[in-house]
Amino acid sequence: MKLATWNVNSLKVRLPQVIEWLKINQPDILCLQETKLSDENFPEHEIAAIGYHSIYTGQKTYNGVAIISKQKGDKIFTALPDFLDEQKRIIAATYNDVRIISVYVPNGEAVESEKYSYKLRWLPALNRWVEIELKNYAKVALLGDFNIAPEDRDVYDPEMWRDKVLCTVPERDAFQNLLSLGFFDSFRLFEKPDKSYTWWDYRMMAFRLNRGLRIDHILLSDALAKTCVACDIDKGMRKIERPSDHAPLMVELRI
Repeated sequence: MKLATWNVNSLKVRLPQVIEWLKINQPDILCLQETKLSDENFPEHEIAAIGYHSIYTGQKTYNGVAIISKQKGDKIFTALPDFLDEQKRIIAATYNDVRIISVYVPNGEAVESEKYSYKLRWLPALNRWVEIELKNYAKVALLGDFNIAPEDRDVYDPEMWRDKVLCTVPERDAFQNLLSLGFFDSFRLFEKPDKSYTWWDYRMMAFRLNRGLRIDHILLSDALAKTCVACDIDKGMRKIERPSDHAPLMVELRI
């Protein structure tokens, strides 16, 4: 079973790339973030034409999440149950006995901003809900753009980023709180090259100089982590014309 996550930074712009990537890689499930589409504009028919089902929740211009899958999912959730929020940042569904949760964690913008405070309120709400999900399902995968670089080795210049949004102690603590529920960071189940990242700024030749951060993650519950045989970043999709600023991340499970 192949699971993948990709912040596409506008599905309208990146749809041909997504369709081509699906054809080549054939994941069973692809979680998307920052679709930036209202639901009536989601390209469900174009995706169905290549054999995939779609569930989604979105809004114009900002946010938006989706799950693209070979099989239909059920038991669908599209909001955190105890967090009043108009922003479309979470979607979950069950595929056979595997619970898939796609998240777009708030960026936070800057430590002194209200958006950072919102992020620090949103993350505990996610934690509370996911804890319940883990009690209901043994096989849970939490995938998405977390907007958190968990450790200094996930940042090209840790000193420059220290105490800045994406790398602050409260954000990293929130990530560790998720792991403490019983998740494993799939990328760290394997030996990986230094300076492995999933996001690079469009500016200042960041990708060419590999000035990136690892902020996209696939967290696996214990039952799934035991079956994980690979986790890789597809940097090739960051090299193409008009790319997203994020690269896809994919795991392979033997279940």
